[in-house]
Amino acid sequence: MATATEPTAIRREEEDEESKPAAEDEDTGAQVAPIVQLQEVAVSTGEENEDVLLELKSKLYRFDKEGNQWKERGVGTVKLLKHKETGKVRLVMRQNKTLKICANHLVLPTISVQEHQGNEKSCVWHAADFSDGELKDETFCIRFASIENCKTFKDKIDEIAESQEMKDNGESEEGKTAASLIEKLSVKAKDEEEKPESKAAAPSSSAEKQGEDEKKPEAAAEK
Repeated sequence: MATATEPTAIRREEEDEESKPAAEDEDTGAQVAPIVQLQEVAVSTGEENEDVLLELKSKLYRFDKEGNQWKERGVGTVKLLKHKETGKVRLVMRQNKTLKICANHLVLPTISVQEHQGNEKSCVWHAADFSDGELKDETFCIRFASIENCKTFKDKIDEIAESQEMKDNGESEEGKTAASLIEKLSVKAKDEEEKPESKAAAPSSSAEKQGEDEKKPEAAAEK
C-alpha cells in the first residue's frame, strides 16, 4: 500500500536526476577518415631571400588626395627587409589575419620621415608604392603604440637611406673609374694598331729610293 510520502520521494529523485549535469559524450576511440584528403601547399611570401632589419606592430594610414583626408590602410606589422643579394631595402606592411599588403616600397636615399603634426607616436613620408599592383606616389602616416617604437622606426629609416646613398655614390665612382680605364685601354690598343702600319710604310720608301738609284746607271749607259 503506497504511502503519502512516496510521491514526494519519487518527485525528489526525478528532480535530482534532472538537476544532474548531462553526461559527456563517451570517447569510443573510433577514428573517422576525412572524405577529402587535403595536401599541404607551400605559400611563397616573396620574403624568402630577405633579412628582417626591423619589425614593429603599427597602424598605417594613406592620404586620399581626392577626399583630402587620411584613410586607414590597416593594422599589422611593418617590416624593413634587406635583400641578401642586391642589398636593397624595402618597407613592407601586411594587415593582421588577412595578411593583405598595405605598403610595399623601396627605401631610397631620397626618403624623408617626419613627425606628424607634433604627435610623437606618428610619422609621415612620401614613397612610390607598389602595394596595389601598380606604382603610385603615396603619402603615408604610421602610428605606433609608443614613442620609443616611433623613434626606432624613424632612426632606422634614416640610417638605411644614408647607407643607400653612400652605396650609390660608391657605385658611381666605381663606374667612372671603370669607364676611364676602358677609355685608356682603348687608346692604347689604337696606338698599337697604328704603329705596325708606320713600320710597314718605311720599307716602301726604301724600295722607291732603290728603284731610282737603279734607273740612274741605265740613263748613264744610254749616254
